[in-house]
Amino acid sequence: MEGTAIPEVGKSAEAFFASGFYCAESVVLAIARDMGIDSEVLPNAATGFCSGMSRTCGICGALTGAIMAVGLSLGRSTPTDSVAPAYIATQQLVRAFESEFGSRDCSVLLGGCDLSTPEGQEMFTAQGLGRRCQQITGKAAEMAARVLVAKR
Repeated sequence: MEGTAIPEVGKSAEAFFASGFYCAESVVLAIARDMGIDSEVLPNAATGFCSGMSRTCGICGALTGAIMAVGLSLGRSTPTDSVAPAYIATQQLVRAFESEFGSRDCSVLLGGCDLSTPEGQEMFTAQGLGRRCQQITGKAAEMAARVLVAKR
């Protein structure tokens, strides 16, 4: 991953989101494809992290997808490998995300929208919050790419 590719990774994540993938799926797909990894297993593994941990008002799916992408690049392959590279990069990513958006919690990022309720889903649609999610998705992908470029 090259530093000049960072904005393109964000745009790619936004395009995946616009095509129907959700936040975590879109971020991990964009980073993985930039790394030359193309696998249908990736969105499968990311699906449960979308929508604030499957609409439980948890951590933002875009951030969890970005963390998964960091793991793809810096994660360990054997039990004796160090976790330090992935942990350090993930900590940097989480700090950057919280600094940019003020929270890592899906419902907070969406202005109190609780996606687990019919009212929350109506609010999501009525207020056009999908666009906010798409923007956060792109930014999260860029943040992950920036962290990964710095680690190279």
